This record gives sequence, C-alpha cells and structure tokens, in this order.
Amino acid sequence: MKLTKRFKRSFVYQLARNLTSISNFLPRSGAVYIGAVVGLLGWNIIGKDRHQVNRHLKLAYGESMTFRERQLLGRNLYINLGKNLADVVRFRDHFKSELLGLITCEGAEHLKEAHQRGYGVFGVTGHIGNYELMAGYIASLGYQTALIGREVYDQRLDQLLVNIRKQLGLTVFRTTDSPRRMIKWLRLGHVCGVVIDTDSARVRSVGVPWFGRMSNSPVGQSLISLSTKAALVPMACVRKPNNGYHIIIRPAIKFDPTGDKKADSTELTSLCNKELEAIVRQYSDQWIWLHNRWRTKV
Repeated sequence: MKLTKRFKRSFVYQLARNLTSISNFLPRSGAVYIGAVVGLLGWNIIGKDRHQVNRHLKLAYGESMTFRERQLLGRNLYINLGKNLADVVRFRDHFKSELLGLITCEGAEHLKEAHQRGYGVFGVTGHIGNYELMAGYIASLGYQTALIGREVYDQRLDQLLVNIRKQLGLTVFRTTDSPRRMIKWLRLGHVCGVVIDTDSARVRSVGVPWFGRMSNSPVGQSLISLSTKAALVPMACVRKPNNGYHIIIRPAIKFDPTGDKKADSTELTSLCNKELEAIVRQYSDQWIWLHNRWRTKV
C-alpha cells in the first residue's frame, strides 16, 4: 500500500475514533449539530461528490428537477448523513437510554405477520436514512436479527462498525460468507437485514428498473427466499424534521413462483426495488445519490 493511502486511512480512522469519543461525551443536540456541520463541510469541499450527486439526480429525475433543486437536495443529503453518523457512533452509550425513545414505526404488524410464518424474514432495505438504527430497533423488539454487510476498506474502521453492531445485539454476516450460514439463520425463524440498492461487482446481481433505468441489483436474497420461503419485507428508517426517526415497514412481497428460478428471482428483486424506490421518492434527500446506481450496463 502506498504511503499516502496508508496515511489517509490512518487519519480517517483516528478522526472516526475522536468523533466517536466527542459525540458520546456531548449531549445529543451538540453531537447532531457537529454531524450536520461535518456533512455540510463535506458537501462544500468535495467538488467531485457534488458533481456525482448532480449527475445521478439528473439521470433519475431528468428535467423535472432544476439544477438549483438538485444542489439543495444534495446539500440536505450530506447534512442528514452527518447527523445520522453522529447518532450511529453514539449507539454504544446512548442507544437504549436515548435513541430508542426517538423512534416511531409504521407497519410493525407486517414484520410480525411475516415472522409468525416461521420461515425467517429478509428485512430488505437500502442506504436510506439510518438503516443501522433500524436494525437495532428491530432487535430491541425481541427479534433475533442479523445484518449482511461488506467489509470496510480499512480493517480498523471495519472492526469499529462490527463492534457497534454487536453492541446492539446484532449478528454480522459478510457478503463473502457462505449462503448456508444465512439459510441456517432463516430456518431458525430469525430476521436478516440486507441492503439491495447498490451496484456491486462483489455479489451476484440482476438487471431491474430503478427510477426508470435498468440497474444492477443484488439477487441473493431473492434466490434464498425462493428456496427457503423466507419472507421479503421492504423497510427503511428516515430522519424526521425534529431529528427523531420514523421506520417504515411495508407488507411482505407477494409472489407466486413459476418454477423458472432466474425469471422468478429477477421479478422478486424488481418488486423489492420498486418498494424501496417509492420510499426514496418520498424522502429524496435521504438516499445516497453519490452512488452510481446505473454504473453497470444491463
């Protein structure tokens, strides 16, 4: 690894540790304010990110959204990202005593109904709002909950994130883990959170619509659902204007398999994306427009 890259990673790691300590020391209002300032600074300083966000919003919304509207949305997105991060690093000391009381939830009955079927549940979500908090909330309701996540580029940062998740009572699966681990987990009737809104070469994917354009989307959860009868329940956690959170849980995806595994898994993945897209359209400044959802030509 080049010296400059090693230095940059060490700097980011130390910054993350320091921000974690400061955020846990301050009252939440102070931590969230600092998070908002950090997010705003990031938006103003990193011109490449502004360009990417503008480009991807234009691909999604076309001429229905002006340049000024795209810039304002991107600015608000980065402020929300900073605020969400401030709460994530406070999980260690403040999740149960403070953050849980700030969460409202609609559709909890859909998760309960899917769970009672006994085949396990995929909590299908995306990078919308604070999905880490949502996983902790579901675990707090008494569901045995796991998350599927890719490793962070820096092992030290990755361990910080894993520790935060474990402190919430979550089990962590890697995208590189054998599917047998997840299948075993689901067959015990547990919940497994999976993020399906990124175009990644690391996981098996299929082409499905996203904002009117074909995009690559992970398909593993759909294939496992077809073989185990695990429910696919779309959900998201969005930030409210008062800096609280609202969790949205949709009914489990209804689908009658045809027996064509490829076609069925693609359709299931498309239906999940459709539900998530509807939430993103309602809360457009809370999805990661920095990510190129249409990078792979499909």
